Amino acid sequence: MLSRLNVDLVDMGVLPDDKDVIQRALDEAGQNVDVIVTSGGVSAGAADFVQPVLQVLGEVGFWKIAIRPGRPLAFGRIRNAAFFGLPGNPVAVMVTFYQFVRGALRTLAGETHIPPEPMLDVPTTARLRKKPGRVEYYRAILERDNEGTLQVRPTGATGSGLLHTMSDANCFIVLGHEAETVEAGSLVQVQPFFGLV
Repeated sequence: MLSRLNVDLVDMGVLPDDKDVIQRALDEAGQNVDVIVTSGGVSAGAADFVQPVLQVLGEVGFWKIAIRPGRPLAFGRIRNAAFFGLPGNPVAVMVTFYQFVRGALRTLAGETHIPPEPMLDVPTTARLRKKPGRVEYYRAILERDNEGTLQVRPTGATGSGLLHTMSDANCFIVLGHEAETVEAGSLVQVQPFFGLV
């Protein structure tokens, strides 16, 4: 996803769940790059050290947001670098990258006019369960029915570790913060994605 944005990449590899190792690596990165993007280690488990290291080396802008998948997203600064701490599950990484990191990187790279991602109102072919209180991104397939009318259907299971649901999808169904369960046939907001996976 980063290579598609044509940015210069410095791959620091996979770090062990060791606070000192993580702190040294992020400290070094913060002195040598413009933006740091990590995956994993941002929750509140015993081996999740990114957020406490961020507090030592820099500042936390926000940590945890009301979305699914992707709740444990951290943003802040380390030394001179902007920092994005993405969740560890692959689908959550893709959702948070597409919704938050991609536009920020384009802005930091000097783009001055970034239009909002297109949103379409399309009927869903399936019932989508949801409670109010967070934004939910369903992986989905936008397609035409036999009459040529656009419709959207979820790719299936919603677990954030199920990578095939992203490779099967060509869009997100976006259910807003206050939305509740949506019945089949209802109009939903659809955000097509291009070149993400």
